[in-house]
Amino acid sequence: MNRTIFLLLVFVLPISFATGQNNFYEKLSKSAIELTKQKVKYDPRYFGIDYPNGDVPANIGVCTDVIIRAYRKLGIDLQKEVHEDMKANFNKYPKIWGQSNPDKNIDHRRVPNLMTFFSRCGIVKSKSTDPKDYITGDIVCWDLGNGITHIGIVVNLKSKDNKRFMIVHNIGNGQVLEDCLFSFSIIGHYRYAQ
Repeated sequence: MNRTIFLLLVFVLPISFATGQNNFYEKLSKSAIELTKQKVKYDPRYFGIDYPNGDVPANIGVCTDVIIRAYRKLGIDLQKEVHEDMKANFNKYPKIWGQSNPDKNIDHRRVPNLMTFFSRCGIVKSKSTDPKDYITGDIVCWDLGNGITHIGIVVNLKSKDNKRFMIVHNIGNGQVLEDCLFSFSIIGHYRYAQ
């Protein structure tokens, strides 16, 4: 291999790959922030939805719907991705709900299932208390107590004190932007792109 081609492969390609990845996470952040402009009522009911690319009615949702909708704006259908992985690896997913088979209507809307999917198909990051470890496009999961889990997206806007990035999530007041990274006990921290 000639030296010029080798140097291009070693130095230029990783830089362009990293730039492309960072650009993806910036777009994910932007799509999450855009969701905060849409009025959404918190509603955890079960819905039968289309497959693939199914969604509950646009005026309702829960925390997982923020993640699903932000990724969908970038052409990634987590309903399909989670369902296909669950069909192939059902024994690796939580059995909290007493299911004996995957359910394309609800599985991707459950935090423990998203945590399992991101662990299997994404990058698992440290659950540290250092705000520098949480960057634009990261997915964070929390334990709210009493078996209740929660999920949100780290976006590229900083807190008022400029010490940490803010979160887009839905904890009951719709899809909102808040400084809440360390407000709850972190149980998962991921990065995912196809």
